[in-house]
Amino acid sequence: MHTSRWAWVAPSLLAVIAAVVGLAQPASAATTAGERYVALGDSYSSGVGAGSYLSDSGNCQRSSKAYPSLWAAANAPASFSFTACSGATTSTVKNSQLSPLTSSTTLVSVTAGGNDIGFADVMQTCVLQSEATCVNAVNNAIAQVNNTLPAALTSLYGAIRGRAPQARVVVLGYPRFYQLNGGCIAGLSETERAAINRGGDALNGMLAKQAANAGFTYSSVVDEFTGHEICSGNAWLHSVTVPVSNSYHPTATGHSGGYLPAFRSAA
Repeated sequence: MHTSRWAWVAPSLLAVIAAVVGLAQPASAATTAGERYVALGDSYSSGVGAGSYLSDSGNCQRSSKAYPSLWAAANAPASFSFTACSGATTSTVKNSQLSPLTSSTTLVSVTAGGNDIGFADVMQTCVLQSEATCVNAVNNAIAQVNNTLPAALTSLYGAIRGRAPQARVVVLGYPRFYQLNGGCIAGLSETERAAINRGGDALNGMLAKQAANAGFTYSSVVDEFTGHEICSGNAWLHSVTVPVSNSYHPTATGHSGGYLPAFRSAA
């Protein structure tokens, strides 16, 4: 009787060989099929600025072109709950968005923190008032990042972990808004643009720190948006626009080319 020359190889080793040469099922297919994904957060997760808002989302403006919707469409998770809402703070995420989280939840994404430090008010101040007033507003926001935001993030992250103890939680940051010395010939001064970028960097730094403290994964979007900031000539962010709520939010391309890859790499 003919005996295969592979008969002596242990089954476990054969499995390893199969995986190496590509015979085993791809891990991604096996992983995403059973995912139970919940998308939390503010307008940067709901998709304000991306258009194609879901009819049942009302003022939350959840978009079919936002990164959570795009990831779910591409990966067909076992379940997908999308509760992110425009204007959300860490407190409102904690108090009104966490109901889909359970011990069976396997994946969570969240953006929160920008509204806690008055992001919209800072941008309005910078657009409408003097350079000195703008810089002062940014500095006040940075003080909130350092002094009050850590406790708010700790509370939110603790609540997420309490409701979804087994989930991988991905905290996403915010884009850097401006390409300095770029192509803008009007609008804010370079000093104002640099101050706003500095404020964004401070916020992202705190998000990364608090995510690490909670055992969550922080995923920056700054690299993905580099070359696509306002004043770059190929912006994936709205500048001041109509409707005004879209201002300083990612476009649909900002979600597909920026946020989606950043989330996918960490999910």
